[in-house]
Parts: sequence; structure tokens; C-alpha cells
Amino acid sequence: MKLELKNPLIFFDLETTGVDIVNDRIVQIAYHKVYPNSKEESKSYMVNPDRPIPPQATAIHKITDADVANAPLFKQIAHEIAKDFEGCDLAGYNSNRFDIPLLAEELLRAEVDIDLSKRKFIDVQVVFHKKEPRNLSAAYQFYCNKELSGAHDAAVDTMATFEILKAQLETYQDLPNTVEGLSKYTTQSKNVDFAGRFVYDDNGDEVFNFGKYRGKKVVDILKIDSGYFGWMLSGDFSLHTKKVLTNIKLREMNKF
Repeated sequence: MKLELKNPLIFFDLETTGVDIVNDRIVQIAYHKVYPNSKEESKSYMVNPDRPIPPQATAIHKITDADVANAPLFKQIAHEIAKDFEGCDLAGYNSNRFDIPLLAEELLRAEVDIDLSKRKFIDVQVVFHKKEPRNLSAAYQFYCNKELSGAHDAAVDTMATFEILKAQLETYQDLPNTVEGLSKYTTQSKNVDFAGRFVYDDNGDEVFNFGKYRGKKVVDILKIDSGYFGWMLSGDFSLHTKKVLTNIKLREMNKF
């Protein structure tokens, strides 16, 4: 079953200094862009995180401080990346939980305004875990019948993810082959912001997903506890979380 596209679809992967979406940084980004007319193109960048790479991170992706010493800072390539991603749907492996939130954070930090939340997301890991719970290397072996040489290199992982999705479409005939269908299939949350601090309730309203106001409507709390807005903006929350909260507040103010 062939993957059906309405928009370009970008498969991408990040290698980072760690797994903290707010505080860690990208050291490599690679992406493979597939167009509706079947054209394909790839790009890969090493990125200087402007901080030492922890040994435990290097042990996984093998990228050292020396490897990125002369690489550009993310803010120096952010506009080019945003231009490539504009109007595209996104796919990755564990991307809904990690890669997309961290990429959004880096773009906001670089003051590049691209609304990724308007795009459709496919998380190939979710398909795999729903069908055959294992990791990326095992997924590659299972679906493509090949050993994944060079795992944890972003470029290698990106291409492996693309190949796995194509093989999944051939393996599972009940799997949707549209980006919209795959996005719905692989979305496991009702997050409003990428970090999941706010979620949609059954009525489609934004509610808090943490703390003392968990389950309460964001708009209601902003009315009765105005200080909570300031506390969150000055707190250790992701930039995207703060942006979403600000947008909700501005939306409500504009109603009057």
C-alpha cells in the first residue's frame, strides 16, 4: 500500500545533549522530505549546542564536542530549517513525545515563528508499538529485514524511519495510507502544547494537565487566579507552553 500525500512529508530525527525538552539542545538534525509527486531530498546538519555535550549523550550518538566545534549554532540555521518545514507534515520515531517538542522549543528560542501545531504528525514508533512493541533497530530488522548499521546517527535513523513506514504500509493492509489517517492513528494524547501541560477535554476546551488546577479549564483559572499566569510565564516551563498560555489569554481578552 503506497503512502498517499497531500502535502510534502518530512521524516526527521534529532540528536541532542539530553532528553530535557526545556534545557537540552540539538547537536544534529537530519530530515528527508518526500513530495506528493514522489520527489525526495535529504539534508543533515551538525549543530553547535553552545555547551558541552554530556558523556552519557555522546555514549549514545557518538557526537563529541570536537565534532560540533565548528558547526553553526541552531539560530544560524533556524530560518533555513523553518523554510524547509513550512507547509509540510512531519514524521519521526518517538517524534510526538520528543523531537517535535524540542524542535519547536529551539525554533522559538531562535525567535523563528513557525506554527508546527497546524501540521499533521506521524509517529512511526506508535505504529510499531501498537503492532510489534520493540525499538528502532528491531523495527528495522522486523519490517525491512536488514540490520541497522549506524543507529543513533540522525541521518541513518531518519532514513530507517522512512523505510519502516513504507514497510508498515505493505505489512498492515488495515493501516491508513494518508497522512491525516496516520496522524490520527499515531496520536496518543490530546495535548494543546507539545509538553502536555494543557490538554483538550471531551468538549474541546483547554484544561490544565498538572498541578493544583489539573482538570480545570484554563480560561476559568485565568479569571479567578490572575497570578497563575505570571507564575507560569516566569517558571521553568517550555517556551511553547508559555506561548500557548499567552495565546489563550489573548484570545479571551479579544472576545470583549
